[in-house]
Amino acid sequence: MNKFFILFSIILGLLAAPPAAAAAGDGGRYTLEQAVRRALEQNFAIKASESGLRASESGRLAARGEFGPKLATSYGYTDYQHDEDLYRWRVSLTQDIFSGFATLAAYERAVLQKESAAAALARARLALILTVQQNFFAYLKAKADVRSASDSYGRLAAQLKETRSFYDVGLRPRLDVLQAEVNASEAQDVLIRARNSVETQRARLNTLLNIPLGAKAEYVGELAHIPFMAELDDCLARAYRQRPDISIARQAVSMAERDKTSAASNFYPNIKGELAWATQGETWTADGSPERPRGYSEWSLGLSGSINLFEWGKSYYEVEKSAHGITRLRMEEAELRQEVAFQVQARLIDLDNAAKRIAVARKSVEQSREAYQAALARYREQVGTSLDVLDAQSRLTSSEVSLSGARADYLSALAALYAAIGEENSNLRQDG
Repeated sequence: MNKFFILFSIILGLLAAPPAAAAAGDGGRYTLEQAVRRALEQNFAIKASESGLRASESGRLAARGEFGPKLATSYGYTDYQHDEDLYRWRVSLTQDIFSGFATLAAYERAVLQKESAAAALARARLALILTVQQNFFAYLKAKADVRSASDSYGRLAAQLKETRSFYDVGLRPRLDVLQAEVNASEAQDVLIRARNSVETQRARLNTLLNIPLGAKAEYVGELAHIPFMAELDDCLARAYRQRPDISIARQAVSMAERDKTSAASNFYPNIKGELAWATQGETWTADGSPERPRGYSEWSLGLSGSINLFEWGKSYYEVEKSAHGITRLRMEEAELRQEVAFQVQARLIDLDNAAKRIAVARKSVEQSREAYQAALARYREQVGTSLDVLDAQSRLTSSEVSLSGARADYLSALAALYAAIGEENSNLRQDG
């Protein structure tokens, strides 16, 4: 019986245990587009902006409620010293007829506030997309650096083995062996640091995608060239039309204009209409008294208006304040448009420079590889030195790193350009 109980407990434990992949913290496999999509779905900053948008919609609905009538009720009790107690109950329906355009301005401002919140969400999405893409390319570059460092270490290890063989037969001095050992050790150190960079970038991407830091998520892709054909004028037109921050600045001006309208509403009368029913009595039911068995309740319909005649210039200066605020916001919007123009042009320049660097680095890799092969052949024929081989190998590794760096810089510049023109482009292709 005890054996059966132990076996049954083991089976339950196995069923309750998580899968091996989950226990190991497997984070999944992501392309660039998949990484961007997950970040937009899981990132906390985006969720916060979405909550802000929902809050602004509630604010719009609340402002819209000011257009409708207001139903209110009140109940009171009064204890008179030399008379009977009095209970009162009143129900009223009040409607604002004219409030100096303040109600309309408040609703329009709430609408603009919602549009501004939507633009803020779009801005947060663009910023997150750019951050994910640039870190994704940094991760791919780190992996390319690992490959270059691994190839370099392999070449130097082979060179060390060959130098030792020559030294063993008396064809090379001990100094060559020592130099080869030092270079192999340095290459191994570079390889270790390159692998650490990969893990650091993986952790950064895991954070952006809301994946546990220890998860071995795999990010796949190549530092491939993606063409961009649009000209500066087209990019500027798209940026002015699509940039969320320009939209936010424009809406800020419009909201300030509504604030001015609200401030100016104090110059106009405030007119209200009211329909009410009231009853009173000596008991809690407020249904009259023995002295007044009838006529204890009544209906009333009224119209009232009020206007502030003098407030020591308060309303005037509030309008002036709003007017100056509008001017300030318009100037800030104009300055922002200039900054956007600079950002777009700067991103295009970065993109062009990176493309040129790719061409130069690709040619440098070809030449360095040819020079290394030549130096290695001369060394094996005993007409070249080990320093020639090590120098050629170093130039080859440096050119490979430069090529991967130029490719990563090009893609990062392309991602920054799409962000500068206000377009969400998860895969950086022209068709989005």
